[in-house]
Amino acid sequence: MKATPSRCPRILPVSAAILCALLWQGPAHAQTTAAATPHLLELFGILPAATYDPYQSQIPRRRPGHAPEPLPMFVEQNPDAVNPAPVDQAGEFLAVPDRWRIMESLGFKHSLLDPYNQNVLKGDKPIHGEDHFLSLMAISDTIIEPRSIPTPVGPQGTGGSGDLDVLGRTDQLILAQTFIVGADYYIGNTTFKPPELEFKALLAFNYNRVHTREPRALQVNPDLGSDRDDGFIGVQELFVDKHLRDVSSRYDFDSIRVGIQPFNSDFRGFLFQDSQPGVRLFGNRDNNHWQYNLAWFRRLDKDINSGLNDVTKGPRKDDVFLANLYRQDFPFVGFTSQATVFYNRNREDRAFYDSNGFIQRPSSLGLEIPRTYDVGYVGYNGDGHIGRLNLTVSAYGVFGKQTPGVFVRQKTEIRAGFAAAEASLDYNWIRLRGSLAWASGDGNAHDDRSNGYDAIFENPIFAGADTSYWVRQNVPLIGGGGVNLAQRNGILNNLRPSKENGQSNFDNPGLRLLGLGADFDLTPANRVSANLNELWFDKTAILEAARNQGDIGRRIGTDASVSWIYRPHFSQNVVVRLSAAALLPGGGFKDLYGDKHSTYYSVLGNVVLSF
Repeated sequence: MKATPSRCPRILPVSAAILCALLWQGPAHAQTTAAATPHLLELFGILPAATYDPYQSQIPRRRPGHAPEPLPMFVEQNPDAVNPAPVDQAGEFLAVPDRWRIMESLGFKHSLLDPYNQNVLKGDKPIHGEDHFLSLMAISDTIIEPRSIPTPVGPQGTGGSGDLDVLGRTDQLILAQTFIVGADYYIGNTTFKPPELEFKALLAFNYNRVHTREPRALQVNPDLGSDRDDGFIGVQELFVDKHLRDVSSRYDFDSIRVGIQPFNSDFRGFLFQDSQPGVRLFGNRDNNHWQYNLAWFRRLDKDINSGLNDVTKGPRKDDVFLANLYRQDFPFVGFTSQATVFYNRNREDRAFYDSNGFIQRPSSLGLEIPRTYDVGYVGYNGDGHIGRLNLTVSAYGVFGKQTPGVFVRQKTEIRAGFAAAEASLDYNWIRLRGSLAWASGDGNAHDDRSNGYDAIFENPIFAGADTSYWVRQNVPLIGGGGVNLAQRNGILNNLRPSKENGQSNFDNPGLRLLGLGADFDLTPANRVSANLNELWFDKTAILEAARNQGDIGRRIGTDASVSWIYRPHFSQNVVVRLSAAALLPGGGFKDLYGDKHSTYYSVLGNVVLSF
């Protein structure tokens, strides 16, 4: 269709509008326009003429590994088209009675159960008026998880002949079903600017059944047997968000959010990735190049079996204060840097038992007496790409004190560190990854220094994430009290009872991780990933003190995993995951758990349906 200057955007500057008119004069002028374009671009200050070639310019986005392809020549389209009516006959603008429902006025109708097309229940159109929107969410998350982990034998004994007095049969089966429903109601013209006011609520119902082969592995009362059924409803989000002001014509803004809300301290969830009640002031500047957060959270206890927030109990005496600042395109274009400061103030000086009857605070480790701590985290995080190299980096230093120590009665000084990096390269449909992580360990359980690194609430997407055996499974520390060597959905060897209810522990053996992985996008709907991680303790002195056992080796073992992800609609509305992982124990793991089992396994079947 031949165009006229009136088709050019009216919001362009005069110079750009003239240029646009010239470019749209129709196919008859294509050759003349192409020849004149470099000079016009240079004249109007849009691009230097030397940088523009209408026939040989490189396409900005292309498949990795393929040579640049030339742009196509100007092609005449629909030469017999009728010119549009003159402006004085049709008017400069055509009135649209409701811009949200243009498609409906043309006869396009969609079901309210269809989340893919325009739907008033998904916030695509106002629920009433011109700027009141409602977005509903419903998720079904189903898990089937056979696994084997070192399982303690209760003091009452085991039903398996020939078992060690501390280690029993390892096979377990987890079945879990979670239903999540949420509503997000907000007010504002959200095409370009943030909502003026937002209310959000999200509830989760979880039912889980766990089968083990050892009494007292799941609940402190051995009469309850080796199986457990449990259900729980948690409040995962409940907040109001008020847009305070716009500070630029590009809608840089300041907002405040109050209530139970999600927060992630860094790009991969290494330090604090949780949904907790708090107050958060956040915003951006300079066309979103700068972003900031100032927040205070007072943590809730969680249901130990589902991991959901338990609002039936009062808030914990555990406060998290934080400030962070993001800068996009620094120090490289395409790379985002973040500086962050956290302060964790813990005053939980009373005993707390979970719903299974096990003690969570203080941990059953060392002196097993209540303690408090003040800890500061200073960190740098970066995520993005440098040329073809995709890169994520994270580093934290920890400084503070705790009273008393875990193994000593006097106050101890906390000095610890953490660093991690994951780099990847894309080759067509293959991404190759390499991962490194280090968390400092404590080299002396009985001095006045605590040098083991621990997070506030980690949930890392790193080194294979929950596909990995070590990240996915919680490994009990047999004989060292009711604590885990590592936590479920975590990488740190922090010797906590659980990350849901336990305190941070800075007297731990630390971690070293070296990993390789690859993702294969076989089709747009199918991805296969493989990971191979080698794991070590940073130091073993704490383990030797906790187990009263000498000469524990540092090598944990080799963690190998593979996963398949299927998205039949090329979206997140239906996701099917199947993964398998194996831990081949090293010398240190065998020193702790014996050499009866040459392999520990983890299988995960997961189906997520979202509306």
